[in-house]
Amino acid sequence: MTTARSISVPAEASGNRLQPGGIFLVLLFVVSLPIFWMAMVSLAEVWVTPEYSHGPLIPLISLYLFLRELRDKQPLPAGTLVDRRPGIYVIVAALLFGILGNLAYVPDLVSYAMVIWVGGVVLLCFGWAEGRRHQMPVLHLIFMLPLPQILYWKLTIFLQGISSELGVWFIKLAAVPVYLDGNIIDLGPYKLQVAEACSGLRYLFPILSFSYLTAILYRGPYWHKVLIFALAAPLTVFMNAFRIGIIGVLVNSYGIEQADGFLHFFEGWVIFGACVGLLFLTAVLLQRFSGSKKSLSEVIDMDFEGLGSQASKAFAIAANRSFVLALTCSLLISSAFVFISPSDSQSPTRDTFALFPLRVDGWSGFTESLDPDIEEVLGATDYINAAYTQPGQSAPVEFFAAWYHTQTEGEGIHSPEVCLPNGGWEIYSLEQHQVSMPDTVYKTFSVNRAVVEKGLDRQLVYYWFEQRGVRMTNDVTAKLSVVKDTLIRGRSDGAMVRFVTRISHDETEQQAADRLEALMLPALKLLPRYIPE
Repeated sequence: MTTARSISVPAEASGNRLQPGGIFLVLLFVVSLPIFWMAMVSLAEVWVTPEYSHGPLIPLISLYLFLRELRDKQPLPAGTLVDRRPGIYVIVAALLFGILGNLAYVPDLVSYAMVIWVGGVVLLCFGWAEGRRHQMPVLHLIFMLPLPQILYWKLTIFLQGISSELGVWFIKLAAVPVYLDGNIIDLGPYKLQVAEACSGLRYLFPILSFSYLTAILYRGPYWHKVLIFALAAPLTVFMNAFRIGIIGVLVNSYGIEQADGFLHFFEGWVIFGACVGLLFLTAVLLQRFSGSKKSLSEVIDMDFEGLGSQASKAFAIAANRSFVLALTCSLLISSAFVFISPSDSQSPTRDTFALFPLRVDGWSGFTESLDPDIEEVLGATDYINAAYTQPGQSAPVEFFAAWYHTQTEGEGIHSPEVCLPNGGWEIYSLEQHQVSMPDTVYKTFSVNRAVVEKGLDRQLVYYWFEQRGVRMTNDVTAKLSVVKDTLIRGRSDGAMVRFVTRISHDETEQQAADRLEALMLPALKLLPRYIPE
Protein backbone atom coordinates (compact mmCIF):
# COMPACT_ATOMS: atom_id res chain seq x y z
CA MET A 1 0.00 0.00 0.00
CA THR A 2 1.86 3.07 -1.21
CA THR A 3 -0.64 5.32 0.57
CA ALA A 4 0.66 4.11 3.93
CA ARG A 5 4.40 4.34 3.26
CA SER A 6 6.08 7.66 2.80
CA ILE A 7 9.41 9.40 2.97
CA SER A 8 9.93 11.26 6.23
CA VAL A 9 10.96 14.89 6.21
CA PRO A 10 12.97 16.02 9.26
CA ALA A 11 11.23 18.73 11.24
CA GLU A 12 14.36 20.89 11.11
CA ALA A 13 14.09 21.08 7.34
CA SER A 14 10.57 22.37 7.53
CA GLY A 15 11.12 25.32 9.82
CA ASN A 16 8.83 26.22 12.66
CA ARG A 17 5.88 27.19 10.49
CA LEU A 18 2.71 25.14 10.71
CA GLN A 19 3.26 22.62 7.92
CA PRO A 20 0.54 20.74 6.01
CA GLY A 21 1.04 17.74 8.31
CA GLY A 22 0.36 19.95 11.34
CA ILE A 23 -2.78 21.28 9.70
CA PHE A 24 -3.95 17.72 9.10
CA LEU A 25 -3.34 16.93 12.80
CA VAL A 26 -5.48 19.89 13.86
CA LEU A 27 -8.23 18.82 11.46
CA LEU A 28 -7.93 15.23 12.71
CA PHE A 29 -8.60 16.45 16.25
CA VAL A 30 -11.51 18.64 15.17
CA VAL A 31 -13.33 15.89 13.25
CA SER A 32 -12.79 13.42 16.13
CA LEU A 33 -13.99 15.86 18.81
CA PRO A 34 -17.73 14.93 18.60
CA ILE A 35 -16.93 11.32 19.43
CA PHE A 36 -14.73 12.20 22.42
CA TRP A 37 -16.80 15.10 23.75
CA MET A 38 -18.59 12.88 26.26
CA ALA A 39 -15.23 11.80 27.70
CA MET A 40 -14.03 15.38 28.04
CA VAL A 41 -17.18 16.44 29.88
CA SER A 42 -17.00 13.39 32.14
CA LEU A 43 -13.34 14.00 32.99
CA ALA A 44 -14.05 17.64 33.81
CA GLU A 45 -16.67 16.48 36.31
CA VAL A 46 -14.47 13.75 37.79
CA TRP A 47 -11.43 16.00 38.19
CA VAL A 48 -13.18 18.18 40.77
CA THR A 49 -13.42 15.20 43.18
CA PRO A 50 -10.62 14.69 45.74
CA GLU A 51 -9.63 11.25 44.39
CA TYR A 52 -8.97 12.56 40.88
CA SER A 53 -8.07 16.21 41.49
CA HIS A 54 -4.59 15.46 40.07
CA GLY A 55 -6.17 14.69 36.68
CA PRO A 56 -5.55 18.05 34.94
CA LEU A 57 -1.80 17.72 35.59
CA ILE A 58 -1.49 14.36 33.83
CA PRO A 59 -1.77 15.63 30.20
CA LEU A 60 0.82 18.34 30.99
CA ILE A 61 3.22 15.76 32.42
CA SER A 62 2.66 13.48 29.41
CA LEU A 63 3.38 16.43 27.10
CA TYR A 64 6.59 17.10 29.01
CA LEU A 65 7.69 13.47 28.64
CA PHE A 66 6.85 13.51 24.93
CA LEU A 67 8.78 16.74 24.25
CA ARG A 68 11.80 15.32 26.07
CA GLU A 69 11.73 12.28 23.82
CA LEU A 70 11.25 14.50 20.77
CA ARG A 71 14.21 16.64 21.78
CA ASP A 72 16.48 13.62 22.08
CA LYS A 73 15.22 12.03 18.85
CA GLN A 74 17.67 11.96 15.93
CA PRO A 75 16.25 12.83 12.48
CA LEU A 76 15.86 9.85 10.18
CA PRO A 77 18.14 9.72 7.15
CA ALA A 78 16.66 11.17 3.98
CA GLY A 79 14.79 8.57 1.96
CA THR A 80 13.87 6.36 4.95
CA LEU A 81 10.57 4.57 4.41
CA VAL A 82 8.10 4.97 7.28
CA ASP A 83 5.19 2.56 7.72
CA ARG A 84 2.27 4.63 9.01
CA ARG A 85 -0.46 2.03 8.46
CA PRO A 86 -0.61 0.89 12.12
CA GLY A 87 -1.40 4.47 13.13
CA ILE A 88 -4.36 4.57 10.75
CA TYR A 89 -5.63 1.23 12.05
CA VAL A 90 -5.36 2.31 15.70
CA ILE A 91 -7.09 5.66 15.04
CA VAL A 92 -9.99 3.96 13.25
CA ALA A 93 -10.29 1.33 16.01
CA ALA A 94 -10.27 4.04 18.69
CA LEU A 95 -13.01 6.01 16.93
CA LEU A 96 -15.19 2.92 16.57
CA PHE A 97 -14.59 2.05 20.23
CA GLY A 98 -15.52 5.62 21.14
CA ILE A 99 -18.76 5.35 19.16
CA LEU A 100 -19.58 2.14 21.06
CA GLY A 101 -19.06 4.00 24.35
CA ASN A 102 -21.30 6.85 23.17
CA LEU A 103 -24.09 4.52 22.06
CA ALA A 104 -23.92 2.64 25.37
CA TYR A 105 -23.61 6.00 27.15
CA VAL A 106 -20.59 4.86 29.17
CA PRO A 107 -18.14 7.77 29.46
CA ASP A 108 -15.38 5.50 30.80
CA LEU A 109 -15.28 3.58 27.50
CA VAL A 110 -15.04 6.83 25.55
CA SER A 111 -12.20 8.01 27.80
CA TYR A 112 -10.15 4.88 27.17
CA ALA A 113 -10.88 5.19 23.45
CA MET A 114 -9.49 8.74 23.55
CA VAL A 115 -6.19 7.53 25.02
CA ILE A 116 -5.97 4.81 22.35
CA TRP A 117 -6.65 7.51 19.72
CA VAL A 118 -3.69 9.57 21.01
CA GLY A 119 -1.49 6.50 20.70
CA GLY A 120 -2.69 6.04 17.13
CA VAL A 121 -1.85 9.66 16.26
CA VAL A 122 1.71 9.15 17.58
CA LEU A 123 2.07 6.03 15.40
CA LEU A 124 0.73 7.97 12.41
CA CYS A 125 3.25 10.78 12.86
CA PHE A 126 6.33 8.67 13.49
CA GLY A 127 5.47 5.33 11.90
CA TRP A 128 5.48 1.96 13.59
CA ALA A 129 9.22 1.57 14.16
CA GLU A 130 9.65 4.94 15.87
CA GLY A 131 6.11 5.59 17.14
CA ARG A 132 5.95 2.53 19.37
CA ARG A 133 8.98 3.91 21.23
CA HIS A 134 7.01 7.06 22.07
CA GLN A 135 4.07 5.31 23.77
CA MET A 136 5.29 5.79 27.35
CA PRO A 137 3.93 9.38 27.54
CA VAL A 138 0.66 8.12 26.02
CA LEU A 139 0.43 5.31 28.59
CA HIS A 140 0.87 7.91 31.33
CA LEU A 141 -2.49 9.43 30.30
CA ILE A 142 -4.23 6.44 31.91
CA PHE A 143 -3.60 8.02 35.31
CA MET A 144 -6.02 10.84 34.48
CA LEU A 145 -8.91 8.39 33.96
CA PRO A 146 -11.26 7.29 36.76
CA LEU A 147 -11.40 3.65 37.75
CA PRO A 148 -14.52 1.71 36.74
CA GLN A 149 -17.04 1.92 39.59
CA ILE A 150 -16.95 -1.80 40.39
CA LEU A 151 -13.16 -1.78 40.66
CA TYR A 152 -13.22 1.53 42.55
CA TRP A 153 -15.49 0.24 45.31
CA LYS A 154 -13.76 -3.11 45.68
CA LEU A 155 -10.37 -1.42 45.86
CA THR A 156 -11.73 1.14 48.34
CA ILE A 157 -13.05 -1.54 50.69
CA PHE A 158 -9.85 -3.57 50.34
CA LEU A 159 -7.69 -0.56 51.19
CA GLN A 160 -9.99 0.43 54.05
CA GLY A 161 -9.46 -3.00 55.58
CA ILE A 162 -5.68 -2.88 55.23
CA SER A 163 -5.47 0.72 56.48
CA SER A 164 -7.65 -0.14 59.49
CA GLU A 165 -5.51 -3.14 60.46
CA LEU A 166 -2.21 -1.30 60.05
CA GLY A 167 -3.58 1.84 61.72
CA VAL A 168 -4.59 -0.16 64.80
CA TRP A 169 -1.13 -1.76 64.81
CA PHE A 170 0.50 1.67 64.92
CA ILE A 171 -1.85 2.76 67.72
CA LYS A 172 -0.96 -0.35 69.74
CA LEU A 173 2.74 0.49 69.29
CA ALA A 174 1.98 3.72 71.19
CA ALA A 175 0.56 1.61 74.07
CA VAL A 176 -2.98 2.91 73.49
CA PRO A 177 -5.80 0.38 74.17
CA VAL A 178 -7.71 -0.09 70.95
CA TYR A 179 -10.17 -2.52 69.36
CA LEU A 180 -10.96 -2.91 65.66
CA ASP A 181 -14.55 -3.67 64.65
CA GLY A 182 -14.61 -3.92 60.84
CA ASN A 183 -13.39 -0.49 59.81
CA ILE A 184 -14.38 1.09 63.14
CA ILE A 185 -11.41 1.88 65.43
CA ASP A 186 -12.75 1.71 68.99
CA LEU A 187 -10.67 3.77 71.43
CA GLY A 188 -13.17 3.45 74.28
CA PRO A 189 -14.52 6.98 74.70
CA TYR A 190 -14.06 7.65 70.99
CA LYS A 191 -14.77 5.69 67.83
CA LEU A 192 -13.08 6.44 64.52
CA GLN A 193 -14.46 5.19 61.23
CA VAL A 194 -11.93 4.53 58.48
CA ALA A 195 -14.24 5.90 55.83
CA GLU A 196 -13.92 5.95 52.04
CA ALA A 197 -11.90 9.19 52.19
CA CYS A 198 -9.38 7.49 54.52
CA SER A 199 -8.84 4.44 52.32
CA GLY A 200 -5.77 6.02 50.71
CA LEU A 201 -7.13 6.10 47.14
CA ARG A 202 -6.86 9.88 46.91
CA TYR A 203 -3.12 9.50 47.60
CA LEU A 204 -2.63 6.31 45.61
CA PHE A 205 -3.58 7.70 42.18
CA PRO A 206 -1.29 10.76 42.22
CA ILE A 207 1.56 8.82 43.84
CA LEU A 208 1.29 6.11 41.15
CA SER A 209 1.47 8.84 38.51
CA PHE A 210 4.43 10.46 40.23
CA SER A 211 6.28 7.16 40.61
CA TYR A 212 5.69 6.42 36.89
CA LEU A 213 7.20 9.81 36.05
CA THR A 214 10.11 9.21 38.44
CA ALA A 215 10.78 5.78 36.93
CA ILE A 216 10.93 7.24 33.41
CA LEU A 217 13.26 10.09 34.43
CA TYR A 218 15.44 7.83 36.58
CA ARG A 219 18.95 7.28 35.26
CA GLY A 220 19.70 3.68 36.06
CA PRO A 221 18.99 0.03 35.24
CA TYR A 222 15.56 -0.99 34.05
CA TRP A 223 14.91 -3.13 37.13
CA HIS A 224 15.49 -0.04 39.28
CA LYS A 225 12.73 1.72 37.34
CA VAL A 226 10.34 -1.21 37.85
CA LEU A 227 11.08 -1.27 41.58
CA ILE A 228 10.45 2.48 41.97
CA PHE A 229 7.08 2.18 40.26
CA ALA A 230 6.10 -1.01 42.11
CA LEU A 231 6.98 0.59 45.45
CA ALA A 232 4.36 3.34 45.05
CA ALA A 233 1.25 1.33 46.02
CA PRO A 234 2.54 -0.40 49.21
CA LEU A 235 4.32 2.80 50.28
CA THR A 236 1.12 4.84 49.95
CA VAL A 237 -0.97 2.28 51.86
CA PHE A 238 1.64 2.02 54.63
CA MET A 239 1.97 5.79 55.03
CA ASN A 240 -1.80 6.28 54.98
CA ALA A 241 -2.13 3.67 57.75
CA PHE A 242 0.60 5.51 59.68
CA ARG A 243 -1.49 8.69 59.32
CA ILE A 244 -4.56 6.87 60.68
CA GLY A 245 -2.46 5.62 63.59
CA ILE A 246 -1.23 9.13 64.38
CA ILE A 247 -4.82 10.44 64.28
CA GLY A 248 -5.90 7.67 66.66
CA VAL A 249 -3.16 8.52 69.15
CA LEU A 250 -3.99 12.25 68.97
CA VAL A 251 -7.71 11.59 69.43
CA ASN A 252 -7.02 9.37 72.42
CA SER A 253 -4.86 12.10 74.01
CA TYR A 254 -6.53 15.36 72.99
CA GLY A 255 -10.08 14.59 71.86
CA ILE A 256 -12.15 13.81 68.80
CA GLU A 257 -11.55 17.24 67.21
CA GLN A 258 -8.09 15.98 66.20
CA ALA A 259 -9.80 13.84 63.52
CA ASP A 260 -11.49 16.76 61.77
CA GLY A 261 -10.80 20.15 60.25
CA PHE A 262 -7.53 21.67 59.12
CA LEU A 263 -5.30 19.31 61.09
CA HIS A 264 -6.82 16.26 59.38
CA PHE A 265 -6.37 17.94 55.96
CA PHE A 266 -2.80 19.05 56.78
CA GLU A 267 -1.79 15.55 57.89
CA GLY A 268 -2.88 14.24 54.50
CA TRP A 269 -0.58 16.65 52.65
CA VAL A 270 2.29 15.79 55.01
CA ILE A 271 1.86 12.09 54.21
CA PHE A 272 1.71 12.85 50.48
CA GLY A 273 4.95 14.84 50.70
CA ALA A 274 6.55 12.07 52.74
CA CYS A 275 5.69 9.50 50.02
CA VAL A 276 7.31 11.71 47.37
CA GLY A 277 10.39 12.13 49.56
CA LEU A 278 10.66 8.38 50.15
CA LEU A 279 10.46 7.70 46.41
CA PHE A 280 13.33 10.14 45.83
CA LEU A 281 15.27 8.54 48.70
CA THR A 282 14.72 5.10 47.15
CA ALA A 283 16.16 6.33 43.84
CA VAL A 284 19.27 7.67 45.59
CA LEU A 285 19.73 4.51 47.69
CA LEU A 286 19.46 2.30 44.60
CA GLN A 287 22.33 4.28 43.10
CA ARG A 288 24.35 3.94 46.29
CA PHE A 289 23.86 0.18 46.38
CA SER A 290 25.00 0.07 42.75
CA GLY A 291 28.24 1.79 43.68
CA SER A 292 27.32 5.24 42.34
CA LYS A 293 27.50 8.45 44.41
CA LYS A 294 25.30 10.64 42.19
CA SER A 295 23.18 13.38 43.77
CA LEU A 296 19.39 13.51 43.45
CA SER A 297 19.58 15.99 40.56
CA GLU A 298 21.87 13.57 38.74
CA VAL A 299 19.75 10.51 39.51
CA ILE A 300 16.44 12.11 38.43
CA ASP A 301 16.75 13.88 35.08
CA MET A 302 14.44 16.90 35.41
CA ASP A 303 15.90 18.82 32.47
CA PHE A 304 13.57 21.36 30.80
CA GLU A 305 16.10 22.82 28.39
CA GLY A 306 15.01 23.12 24.76
CA LEU A 307 11.43 21.95 25.28
CA GLY A 308 9.94 25.21 24.04
CA SER A 309 11.48 24.86 20.60
CA GLN A 310 10.37 21.23 20.43
CA ALA A 311 6.79 22.28 21.14
CA SER A 312 6.87 24.55 18.08
CA LYS A 313 8.38 21.79 15.96
CA ALA A 314 5.76 19.25 16.98
CA PHE A 315 3.44 20.51 14.25
CA ALA A 316 6.19 21.00 11.64
CA ILE A 317 5.42 17.69 9.96
CA ALA A 318 5.43 17.11 6.25
CA ALA A 319 2.08 16.07 4.84
CA ASN A 320 1.72 12.73 3.08
CA ARG A 321 -1.00 10.46 1.79
CA SER A 322 -1.22 8.59 5.09
CA PHE A 323 -2.38 11.75 6.82
CA VAL A 324 -5.00 12.31 4.12
CA LEU A 325 -6.23 8.73 4.48
CA ALA A 326 -6.41 8.98 8.30
CA LEU A 327 -8.30 12.27 8.10
CA THR A 328 -10.71 10.88 5.48
CA CYS A 329 -11.48 7.79 7.59
CA SER A 330 -11.97 9.91 10.71
CA LEU A 331 -14.26 12.32 8.88
CA LEU A 332 -16.41 9.48 7.53
CA ILE A 333 -16.66 7.76 10.94
CA SER A 334 -17.45 11.01 12.78
CA SER A 335 -20.06 11.98 10.17
CA ALA A 336 -21.74 8.60 10.59
CA PHE A 337 -21.70 9.08 14.35
CA VAL A 338 -23.43 12.46 14.06
CA PHE A 339 -26.32 10.80 12.21
CA ILE A 340 -26.45 7.97 14.77
CA SER A 341 -26.72 10.17 17.84
CA PRO A 342 -27.04 8.21 21.09
CA SER A 343 -30.54 8.18 22.55
CA ASP A 344 -31.24 8.86 26.19
CA SER A 345 -31.63 5.83 28.40
CA GLN A 346 -35.27 4.75 28.61
CA SER A 347 -37.00 3.01 31.48
CA PRO A 348 -40.59 1.84 31.77
CA THR A 349 -43.16 3.22 34.18
CA ARG A 350 -42.83 2.03 37.76
CA ASP A 351 -44.25 2.71 41.22
CA THR A 352 -42.04 4.39 43.80
CA PHE A 353 -40.84 2.28 46.73
CA ALA A 354 -42.70 4.68 49.02
CA LEU A 355 -45.85 2.80 47.93
CA PHE A 356 -44.47 -0.65 48.77
CA PRO A 357 -46.94 -2.21 51.26
CA LEU A 358 -45.83 -2.60 54.87
CA ARG A 359 -48.31 -5.44 55.41
CA VAL A 360 -47.46 -8.43 53.24
CA ASP A 361 -49.17 -11.81 53.70
CA GLY A 362 -49.20 -11.65 57.50
CA TRP A 363 -45.91 -9.78 57.80
CA SER A 364 -45.86 -6.27 59.29
CA GLY A 365 -43.04 -3.90 58.54
CA PHE A 366 -41.63 -0.42 58.92
CA THR A 367 -39.21 1.55 56.77
CA GLU A 368 -36.11 3.45 57.82
CA SER A 369 -34.14 6.00 55.84
CA LEU A 370 -30.41 5.54 55.34
CA ASP A 371 -27.91 8.08 56.66
CA PRO A 372 -27.32 10.92 54.18
CA ASP A 373 -23.68 9.88 53.71
CA ILE A 374 -24.73 6.32 52.86
CA GLU A 375 -27.44 7.60 50.51
CA GLU A 376 -24.84 9.68 48.68
CA VAL A 377 -22.51 6.70 48.25
CA LEU A 378 -25.41 4.45 47.22
CA GLY A 379 -26.44 6.92 44.50
CA ALA A 380 -29.74 5.12 43.87
CA THR A 381 -32.68 6.74 42.12
CA ASP A 382 -35.06 5.06 44.59
CA TYR A 383 -34.66 2.57 47.43
CA ILE A 384 -36.51 0.80 50.21
CA ASN A 385 -35.00 -0.20 53.54
CA ALA A 386 -37.61 -2.10 55.56
CA ALA A 387 -37.81 -4.69 58.34
CA TYR A 388 -40.74 -7.15 58.58
CA THR A 389 -41.90 -9.27 61.48
CA GLN A 390 -44.53 -11.99 61.79
CA PRO A 391 -46.06 -13.60 64.88
CA GLY A 392 -44.31 -16.86 65.63
CA GLN A 393 -41.08 -15.87 63.92
CA SER A 394 -38.05 -15.56 66.19
CA ALA A 395 -36.42 -12.69 64.28
CA PRO A 396 -37.36 -10.03 61.73
CA VAL A 397 -36.44 -10.16 58.05
CA GLU A 398 -34.90 -7.06 56.50
CA PHE A 399 -35.76 -6.20 52.90
CA PHE A 400 -33.60 -3.76 50.96
CA ALA A 401 -33.74 -2.85 47.27
CA ALA A 402 -32.02 -0.03 45.38
CA TRP A 403 -33.20 0.92 41.88
CA TYR A 404 -31.26 2.98 39.34
CA HIS A 405 -32.78 4.80 36.39
CA THR A 406 -29.41 4.48 34.63
CA GLN A 407 -26.22 2.59 35.44
CA THR A 408 -23.98 4.11 32.79
CA GLU A 409 -23.01 7.53 34.18
CA GLY A 410 -21.15 6.59 37.34
CA GLU A 411 -24.26 5.37 39.15
CA GLY A 412 -24.74 1.67 39.57
CA ILE A 413 -25.22 -1.31 41.83
CA HIS A 414 -22.95 -1.81 44.83
CA SER A 415 -22.55 -5.44 45.74
CA PRO A 416 -23.16 -6.36 49.41
CA GLU A 417 -19.99 -8.43 49.11
CA VAL A 418 -18.18 -5.10 48.97
CA CYS A 419 -20.34 -3.09 51.38
CA LEU A 420 -20.91 -5.53 54.26
CA PRO A 421 -17.36 -5.34 55.67
CA ASN A 422 -17.91 -1.59 56.18
CA GLY A 423 -20.28 -2.34 59.05
CA GLY A 424 -17.84 -4.70 60.71
CA TRP A 425 -19.45 -7.88 59.34
CA GLU A 426 -17.10 -10.59 58.10
CA ILE A 427 -18.22 -12.97 55.36
CA TYR A 428 -18.07 -16.48 56.78
CA SER A 429 -19.40 -18.19 53.65
CA LEU A 430 -20.62 -17.08 50.24
CA GLU A 431 -22.09 -19.33 47.57
CA GLN A 432 -24.72 -19.45 44.86
CA HIS A 433 -27.98 -20.97 46.03
CA GLN A 434 -31.02 -22.13 44.08
CA VAL A 435 -34.39 -20.98 45.40
CA SER A 436 -37.84 -22.03 44.29
CA MET A 437 -40.66 -19.50 44.23
CA PRO A 438 -43.43 -21.35 42.35
CA ASP A 439 -46.00 -18.52 42.33
CA THR A 440 -43.61 -15.85 41.00
CA VAL A 441 -42.48 -14.99 37.48
CA TYR A 442 -39.09 -16.71 37.71
CA LYS A 443 -40.22 -19.91 39.47
CA THR A 444 -36.64 -21.05 40.18
CA PHE A 445 -33.56 -18.82 40.17
CA SER A 446 -30.11 -18.40 41.73
CA VAL A 447 -29.17 -15.99 44.52
CA ASN A 448 -25.98 -15.23 46.39
CA ARG A 449 -26.31 -16.78 49.84
CA ALA A 450 -23.91 -15.47 52.47
CA VAL A 451 -23.46 -16.05 56.18
CA VAL A 452 -21.85 -13.04 57.86
CA GLU A 453 -20.49 -12.76 61.39
CA LYS A 454 -19.80 -9.92 63.79
CA GLY A 455 -18.54 -11.14 67.12
CA LEU A 456 -21.07 -13.73 68.29
CA ASP A 457 -23.82 -12.42 66.01
CA ARG A 458 -24.58 -14.15 62.72
CA GLN A 459 -26.82 -13.20 59.80
CA LEU A 460 -28.08 -14.93 56.68
CA VAL A 461 -28.04 -12.80 53.53
CA TYR A 462 -29.66 -13.44 50.14
CA TYR A 463 -28.94 -10.96 47.36
CA TRP A 464 -29.00 -10.68 43.59
CA PHE A 465 -29.20 -8.12 40.79
CA GLU A 466 -32.47 -7.44 38.95
CA GLN A 467 -31.43 -6.37 35.45
CA ARG A 468 -34.35 -5.64 33.12
CA GLY A 469 -36.11 -8.96 33.49
CA VAL A 470 -33.05 -11.07 34.29
CA ARG A 471 -31.77 -12.06 37.73
CA MET A 472 -27.99 -12.21 38.07
CA THR A 473 -25.61 -13.10 40.88
CA ASN A 474 -22.40 -11.56 39.51
CA ASP A 475 -21.93 -7.78 39.61
CA VAL A 476 -19.47 -7.76 36.69
CA THR A 477 -21.89 -9.72 34.50
CA ALA A 478 -24.65 -7.32 35.52
CA LYS A 479 -22.54 -4.35 34.45
CA LEU A 480 -21.72 -5.91 31.08
CA SER A 481 -25.41 -6.58 30.51
CA VAL A 482 -26.04 -2.85 30.99
CA VAL A 483 -23.81 -2.05 28.00
CA LYS A 484 -25.55 -4.67 25.84
CA ASP A 485 -29.09 -3.62 26.78
CA THR A 486 -28.30 0.07 26.36
CA LEU A 487 -27.27 -0.63 22.78
CA ILE A 488 -30.05 -3.10 21.95
CA ARG A 489 -32.99 -2.01 24.11
CA GLY A 490 -32.16 1.57 25.03
CA ARG A 491 -32.42 0.70 28.73
CA SER A 492 -29.80 0.81 31.46
CA ASP A 493 -32.03 0.67 34.54
CA GLY A 494 -31.59 -2.04 37.15
CA ALA A 495 -31.59 -2.87 40.84
CA MET A 496 -29.99 -4.80 43.65
CA VAL A 497 -32.27 -6.81 45.97
CA ARG A 498 -31.27 -8.08 49.40
CA PHE A 499 -32.98 -10.02 52.21
CA VAL A 500 -31.32 -10.41 55.61
CA THR A 501 -32.30 -12.19 58.83
CA ARG A 502 -30.51 -12.94 62.07
CA ILE A 503 -29.45 -16.52 62.79
CA SER A 504 -30.45 -16.99 66.41
CA HIS A 505 -28.18 -18.94 68.73
CA ASP A 506 -30.80 -21.67 69.15
CA GLU A 507 -31.61 -22.24 65.47
CA THR A 508 -29.94 -23.64 62.36
CA GLU A 509 -29.10 -21.84 59.13
CA GLN A 510 -31.91 -23.72 57.40
CA GLN A 511 -34.48 -22.48 59.91
CA ALA A 512 -33.29 -18.92 59.27
CA ALA A 513 -33.47 -19.56 55.53
CA ASP A 514 -37.06 -20.84 55.82
CA ARG A 515 -38.04 -17.63 57.63
CA LEU A 516 -36.27 -15.43 55.08
CA GLU A 517 -37.84 -17.24 52.10
CA ALA A 518 -41.27 -17.00 53.76
CA LEU A 519 -41.12 -13.22 53.26
CA MET A 520 -39.40 -13.45 49.87
CA LEU A 521 -42.32 -15.26 48.26
CA PRO A 522 -45.03 -12.58 48.76
CA ALA A 523 -42.51 -9.74 48.33
CA LEU A 524 -41.34 -11.00 44.94
CA LYS A 525 -44.92 -11.15 43.69
CA LEU A 526 -45.08 -7.38 44.22
CA LEU A 527 -41.59 -6.55 43.01
CA PRO A 528 -42.25 -6.09 39.24
CA ARG A 529 -44.36 -3.00 40.00
CA TYR A 530 -41.31 -1.34 41.55
CA ILE A 531 -38.47 -2.90 39.56
CA PRO A 532 -39.64 -3.10 35.91
CA GLU A 533 -38.84 -6.23 33.94
